[in-house]
Amino acid sequence: MKYISFFSGALGLDLGLERAGFEPLLACEIDKFCIQTISKNRPKLPLINDIRNYSCSDIRTLAGIGINDTIDLVVGGPPCQAFSTAGSRRSFEDERGNVFIKYIELATELEAKFIVIENVRGLLSAPLKHRPHNQRGSDFPPLSEDEQPGGALKFIIEFLESKGYGVSFNLYNSANYGSPQIRERVVIVASSDGKKLPYLYPTHSENGEYGLEKWRTFRDAVNDLENSCGSGCASFTEKRIKYFKLLGPGENWKNLPEELQREAMGKSYNSGGGKTGFYRRLSWEKPSPTVVTSPTMPATDLAHPEENRPLSIAEYMRIQEFPDNWQFSGNIAQQYKQIGNAVPGSLGFAIGNLLKNHINGCDIEPPIGFKFSRYKGTSDKDWLDFLKK
Repeated sequence: MKYISFFSGALGLDLGLERAGFEPLLACEIDKFCIQTISKNRPKLPLINDIRNYSCSDIRTLAGIGINDTIDLVVGGPPCQAFSTAGSRRSFEDERGNVFIKYIELATELEAKFIVIENVRGLLSAPLKHRPHNQRGSDFPPLSEDEQPGGALKFIIEFLESKGYGVSFNLYNSANYGSPQIRERVVIVASSDGKKLPYLYPTHSENGEYGLEKWRTFRDAVNDLENSCGSGCASFTEKRIKYFKLLGPGENWKNLPEELQREAMGKSYNSGGGKTGFYRRLSWEKPSPTVVTSPTMPATDLAHPEENRPLSIAEYMRIQEFPDNWQFSGNIAQQYKQIGNAVPGSLGFAIGNLLKNHINGCDIEPPIGFKFSRYKGTSDKDWLDFLKK
C-alpha cells in the first residue's frame, strides 16, 4: 500500500506505517531541522515544504502518481497549536488552522482511499471561530454555533462526509498499542467507501485486562540501552538538582519534605492544578509521561528515575520508538523538539493494521468496554453529547 505523508515531522508516524507494510511516496514538512532529518534518513524520498504551495496535480507529479492511479492513504498531523488546550485556542482563525483546511481539501482532491488525521485532545472541544473571553457574558450576544465547543471538529467531519467519506475517531492512549508512554492523541480515520471503520484494536492494557499484554514500562524501553547520554543530554541547574537529590523513582515535588516544598516551587506553590509535572522523576515500572519538546521545562519535568539529570536524547528516542540509529539534525534542543513532537511508531502501526484489515474485509472490533484513554466522551459516538453536558 502506498501513501503520502503531510506534516511529516521526523517521520515517527511513518515508521509505524512502514512497519505495517505501507510505502511512502512523498513527504511534506516545513521545519528546516525536520527536513534535514528526513533527508538524512530517507534520502530517496521525495520531499516538499509548505503544503499551501502545491496543488493536487503538483502532488501527483512529484509523488510519481498518474492521474488515474489510486492513492491508498493520505496521512498527516496538521499543526496542533491552534487546538491545544494551552494558549489562545484560536482554531481555524489561526493561520495554522487554515493549513488544516488546506490539508483536508487536498486530501479529498487526491481521492485517497483513506485519509488519516492525527491531532491533540484539544481538537475535540475547539470552536470553529474563537471569541475572546472579554467579549463573552451577559453584555454580549450568545455564542454562535461556530463559536461553540467542538465546532472545528464538526466542520472537519461534515467536510469529509460531504465528499463521500465515512468518518470515525477517538482519543487513543499510545500505551494501549505498545508504546512505553502515556500519550493521548485524537486519530480521525476517513474511508472513501463511506463506511465507518472500527476503533484501533489495542495490543496492551494497563494491567493485562482483556487478555492483552501489560503496558510497557520505562524500564522495558531502556533496560538494554548502553551509554544513555552518549547521543546528548540536557542538564538541570544546581539549584534544581538540590531537590531532585531528595526524590526517588516516580516521585515529584509533593514527596519533598514539607518545609522544602514551598521553597522548591516558589510562586507556583499557590497556583492551581495538580502540578504533578514539577520536579518529576519517571518511574521504572510505569510508562513514561508524555514526552514534550524539552525535558527541562519546570511544569513538565522528565527526570531520570535515579540519576540527577533529565532524560537523554537516546532515552527520548526509545520512548518515542525511533530506531537507535536514527539521525536527528540540529543542536540538542532541536533534537528534543523533533522527538517530542513525533507520533509513536506503535500508533502508526495500529493505524496501518486497521486500514489493511478493512481492505481485506476483516474489520476487528475492539473489546467491549475497553478504555481507549483517560477521558470520557472522546469518540464519534458520544463526543457531541458529552460536550453538551
